Amino acid sequence: MKKTEILTQITEAETASLHISDEKYRLFFHLMPPVGWLNDPNGLCVYRDTFHVFFQYSPEAPDGSGRKVWGHYTSADLVNWRYQGTPLVTDTVWDRDGAYSGCAFTDDGNLEVFYTGNVKETGDFDYIFNGRQANIIYTVSKDGTVFDEKLPLLTNRDYPSSYTCHVRDPKVWKQGGQYYMVLGGRKKDEHGAVMVYTSPDKKDWSLLKEMTSVEPFGYMWECPDLFEMNSRWFLLCCPQGLPSEAERYQNLYQSGYFQCEGFTLEDTDYKCHPGAFWELDHGFDFYAPQTFTDSGGRRILIGWAGIPEEERYGNAPTINEGWQHALTVPRELTFDGNMLRQYPVQELDSLHGEGLSLEENVIRAAAFDMQLTLAGNRQSVRLDDDLVLDCTDGLVTLTFLNDTGAGRTCRTARLPKGQRGIKELRILKDTSMLEFYINHGELVFTTRYYPKDVTQTPFALTGTVCRLHLWKIQKMNVHMGNLLTEYDMQKL
Repeated sequence: MKKTEILTQITEAETASLHISDEKYRLFFHLMPPVGWLNDPNGLCVYRDTFHVFFQYSPEAPDGSGRKVWGHYTSADLVNWRYQGTPLVTDTVWDRDGAYSGCAFTDDGNLEVFYTGNVKETGDFDYIFNGRQANIIYTVSKDGTVFDEKLPLLTNRDYPSSYTCHVRDPKVWKQGGQYYMVLGGRKKDEHGAVMVYTSPDKKDWSLLKEMTSVEPFGYMWECPDLFEMNSRWFLLCCPQGLPSEAERYQNLYQSGYFQCEGFTLEDTDYKCHPGAFWELDHGFDFYAPQTFTDSGGRRILIGWAGIPEEERYGNAPTINEGWQHALTVPRELTFDGNMLRQYPVQELDSLHGEGLSLEENVIRAAAFDMQLTLAGNRQSVRLDDDLVLDCTDGLVTLTFLNDTGAGRTCRTARLPKGQRGIKELRILKDTSMLEFYINHGELVFTTRYYPKDVTQTPFALTGTVCRLHLWKIQKMNVHMGNLLTEYDMQKL
């Protein structure tokens, strides 16, 4: 199908389904799809002093069953956004069944995109060992919004024979005058791995090395992101197939990072130690994080506030509103010498409205930012008489008692470094999302939840409170461009 025909169908679906004023759970300060389904953040970058956030998008189906394209938001400040439409759609033989995840590269003056083109062949295939094409595709934009023709760089025949058809999610960077790319993969022996490629010109790529684990650690490593911080290398990835444990690996699929001791790009194949893997988020809804650096040198992470193939959460009320899923707030990554910490970027503070009080133990705002300093070895926070965050002697649990979790039950993690209690807690509450940051981002819990009344939150706290700050969060400005204009005209 021609690109113009696909774009026409997408615009019709977006315009027909856009009911912003009628949607109870639509978010105030998290990026979400205009309509339909959203999953992985892609192509995160700063280009010409503008932040670019692309995302996996299925505008025609809030359950994710429609065609997968890239949606696109831009911002000058991470709080005021403009929707730029769908720059990458399924209009070639290399990506006819999905424009899947990838990255953006801006160091050479243009906005260059590398992504996975998905093709599922017709026939009796298992789509693991046969029947699927995983094509790495390149395209470039000179203005950040309009992209040139697509060029396939790697196809199945270019990958080692030890890999299945599941190879995807390129992340590209430049170092020492050379270009590098990591790809996530599933090997035929059911081991997850990451391939590291190198190129002199970003067009001709050759395999440099493989990164896998000393012992088996999941059958697939998705969404790889390899970077250096404070003279240490970190490999972010999403292992699939880890068995659940009492205090970790409790989601269907995991998201986290390896601290790669002794790693260099010049070495041969590298073996990660499973004991050096840290989960990035212990909540119910977090996957496919990607990082980028801004003009000030900050490394910023954005994740998908969701989990793939998680059928237990399939009854989300937002499906009835015509949309599903969102992205986390942008988080700055820092390394404290022991672990990576995540914390909301400072720009979000500009959305603070009036200060609030806990009058009658109710927070009267659809969105708020609460920052607490605590003492002791036992703390408990309860919201909406349903959701409880509890810390007892260093063990932190997030539990839904009733039905606001829409199938979510309990998640557990232990404070690092032998700590017994929460010293600092930040709660970002949006209409239907919560992000908990514990001890300035040593532990993070992200979850969707669906209270009956989004405008006020019953709140109870057990423990010693040394300091409490509470602000209402105002809606961030998201300009929907021509899409919103057409919708408003229809309403008039």
